[in-house]
Amino acid sequence: MHELKITMLGPSGVGKTSLLTAMYEQFESNIGKTNLQLTPDEESSAILQERLIELKTLLESFESTGGIEGTEGEPEDLKFFVFGLGKKGEKPSVQIKFQDYPGGYHAAKATPEKRQFVKNLMTECVAILIAVDAPALMEQNGKWHDVFNRPQQITDLFKTAYENLDSPRLVIFAPVKCEKYLQDETSAKELLQRLREGYTNLLDLFNSSALLSKVAVVFTPVQTVGSVVFSRIEMNSNAPHFHFRKTTHFAEYNPKDSEQPLRYLLRFLLKLHLDQRSQGFIGLLRNLFRRDSHFKVAVNQFAVGCKTNNGFAMLQGEDLLKVN
Repeated sequence: MHELKITMLGPSGVGKTSLLTAMYEQFESNIGKTNLQLTPDEESSAILQERLIELKTLLESFESTGGIEGTEGEPEDLKFFVFGLGKKGEKPSVQIKFQDYPGGYHAAKATPEKRQFVKNLMTECVAILIAVDAPALMEQNGKWHDVFNRPQQITDLFKTAYENLDSPRLVIFAPVKCEKYLQDETSAKELLQRLREGYTNLLDLFNSSALLSKVAVVFTPVQTVGSVVFSRIEMNSNAPHFHFRKTTHFAEYNPKDSEQPLRYLLRFLLKLHLDQRSQGFIGLLRNLFRRDSHFKVAVNQFAVGCKTNNGFAMLQGEDLLKVN
């Protein structure tokens, strides 16, 4: 079975676990409209279902900071979330392994082993999601962007991981907690511009002659909860404390656009899978008898729903997500 690995970058507290959980909820509703099925293994299903319940009940006892408990553990104890992807009613032909890990691995006090774990993971994974704390990027003219999102540290990690890159990669910038910044076209454009400015060095790296043809780059903002908006920043012991408020007293969990990173991911992963299966004489026969037509149809179906305006953008590498 063809195995494809994905991971997510971002410091502790940025919202990686919440984003993964919101994406998980969208798996079935997006996959179910195609002739594909995505099946988590038992452990992955149980863990993500618990996190989904926690996120849905968050608003029942809402606190100003919001969020669900992040990932913890040593590298040897961390688990992949494993999904089988294939035609409905048939054995999966692709295995997708999504690695979540503690954001503390990016902290200054992280051990060399934890830092090396992240570097190895970035080298192995065909797709990487960068979770961006949107309020830290947007509020007070981005005063807390470097503190919360660590753009230069992430850039340095990519410099090492993408040295002598010899196969395609997908990088998705996924700003989270975006409810306040997607209210209208003007605010969405401002979010997009701030993203470009806040990650200038990293985008320049991806746009270099060595990586331009090998790395697809996408911006996909996500309203992680959907029913809360950023309210204010309060200082506590010289540290910023970000507060959020419910949109209404009876507001419920209602994420928006959490399927967008998923759509781009599945397009890219299926493209890689199809390219691998088309090689050699066996690949020629598969193409001749249209054995993989369900995958090609699915890629085009996912593409139709991918947003590319009002804060969403495909910066480069669109050909890496297309199939003939």
